[in-house]
Amino acid sequence: MSEFDEYIVHGEPAQKEKADAWQTAIGLQDVDGLKVSAYLLDTARQHIEGDITIDEARERIKAYYETKSGYDAVDEEGDKVSTNIAKIIMEPSFAFSLIGLTSIHRRIFEGIFKFAGQLRTVELTKKEWVLGGEASVAYQPSVDLRQAIEHDLAKEKEYDYSDKPISEVIQHLARFTADLWQIHPFREGNTRTTAVFLIKYLRSMGIPATNDMFKEHSWYFRNALVRASYKGLNISPTTEFVERFLRNVILGEKNELRNRDMLVGVSLPATSVQSITMPNPKSQFDTLNCTLEELAVLKIIEDNPKITQTEIAKSIQKSASTVKRITSDLVKKGIISRRNGRRNGWWEILSKE
Repeated sequence: MSEFDEYIVHGEPAQKEKADAWQTAIGLQDVDGLKVSAYLLDTARQHIEGDITIDEARERIKAYYETKSGYDAVDEEGDKVSTNIAKIIMEPSFAFSLIGLTSIHRRIFEGIFKFAGQLRTVELTKKEWVLGGEASVAYQPSVDLRQAIEHDLAKEKEYDYSDKPISEVIQHLARFTADLWQIHPFREGNTRTTAVFLIKYLRSMGIPATNDMFKEHSWYFRNALVRASYKGLNISPTTEFVERFLRNVILGEKNELRNRDMLVGVSLPATSVQSITMPNPKSQFDTLNCTLEELAVLKIIEDNPKITQTEIAKSIQKSASTVKRITSDLVKKGIISRRNGRRNGWWEILSKE
């Protein structure tokens, strides 16, 4: 079990939300091989239990490293960045813009990097493990960063999610996320910034994302972005692995996420790689040909069949009239049914086949 599973399984709703944010924030440090201290874990527990606020937690971590001698610089970055990410994830506000992206980077790495929140002015190359430790993705030239980010965000804003089947939505999100990451706007911290931006973006669309994927598989997430962005001799970019990750995040599937499956130049048995379309009887909503909005409602109903339309609207950040339309459409499609009337009734998901 992870550090805060007890709160996620048995805690009150507020504790579950806080614990999820902390676990995600701490898990994302694996992207750069960073660890957190026992002091950070104890501080997080105090925040989860309501003894201190998130701002008080941040001040404690700051004071800890100002007064502590002989500490590990790796722990300091892991502790401070984890606390900053937890705060951002728990906030409802989100700006889908260049300013929003740079603000997330600044807030994550404030006090860690002097260039926090600043677009890089140097060119980058990074030898990647998944590319055999020899090759690097071709990142966006520094002179074109602002234009490239604004172009990708503008194109994304034009995409209409309302009538698209889930499989197409996931393919689109995988390409958008990989393209944004490949720009690599900052000197350091691009994967963690992309992950937080994606989490906030999914939530802004009312998608109840499963953040434990970022907690447990952040290194896979980074390698998948590399494979989606790298083009070399006899190697073409593929979003297959990002899609597999996102299917787990959005649909709750259980596709295997193994870094060795992505290694370039390594031949693996055909049975070692699980197809991203492999049937998963526990969660296969995409076979119902649902839209993104309908999926969000279905996942909420699956977790709480007695939830009201007003509560659904609040949870997915949609209007009550929108939720009424969505549930009506799902009833007409024969996917859900209302049992025992409005006042004391519950929702039933009729089929996932």
